[in-house]
Amino acid sequence: MSCQQQKGIPEGWMDYCPVGQRIPGTRFIAFKVPLKPSLNSQVPESHSFGLWELLDFVKSQKQELGLIIDLTFTTRYYQVSDVPQSCSYVKIFVEGHRIPSDIAILSFKRAVRRFLKENEDNDSLIGVHCTHGLNRTGYLVCRYLIDVDGLDPSAALELFNSCRGHRIERRNYLNDLQGAAKRSNDGIDEPDENVVRGLAVQRTG
Repeated sequence: MSCQQQKGIPEGWMDYCPVGQRIPGTRFIAFKVPLKPSLNSQVPESHSFGLWELLDFVKSQKQELGLIIDLTFTTRYYQVSDVPQSCSYVKIFVEGHRIPSDIAILSFKRAVRRFLKENEDNDSLIGVHCTHGLNRTGYLVCRYLIDVDGLDPSAALELFNSCRGHRIERRNYLNDLQGAAKRSNDGIDEPDENVVRGLAVQRTG
C-alpha cells in the first residue's frame, strides 16, 4: 500500500458513484465514505464528496437524512466533529473482506431498529457506508432485509444492487447472504449506546 493510500483517499474510491438511490420500501440509502475537507482537497473538484455534499444530494431527491451508519474500519476519513448536527451518527468497526461478526450484525440491527422506532412520525433516511458503500454496506443492509424484514435473499440483493448502482462484488458475502442461515434477532430491541449527534454546524473547507 502506498503512502498516498495510507494517508490519502481510499484506493479505488473515485471508481464508485458517490450515492445510490433510496431502497424502495425501506429507509436505507447507501453511499461511499464521505471525506473530510483535507482529504477532499486531494481529489479533482468534480469528484469531491463530503458530508455536506451528501446532504445536498439527499435533499435534491426530496429526502432527508436522519442517521449515518459508518462501517469503515478506521476513523481517518472523518470524525463526528465533521458530521452535520442534523444527523445522528453510529460507528460500527467492520473489517473489510470478512463476513461481519454476529456482534457487528446485531449492532447494525439495533441502530436501525432504534432509529425507526424514534422516527415513526417522519420519513428520514438511514444512510449506510463502508469505504466504497458496496460490500460491507450491501451485506449488512441485505442481512437486515433478510433477517428482520423477511425478504428473499435474491430479492434483497437485487434491490440493493439496483439502487446502489454497483453490484456487491465479494463472493463470500454473496454466498453467506444466499446460503447461510439467518442470524438471530435476539436483543435487537435493546438500547444502542453508540448513537451520537453530529457536531458540525456549518460547512468547512
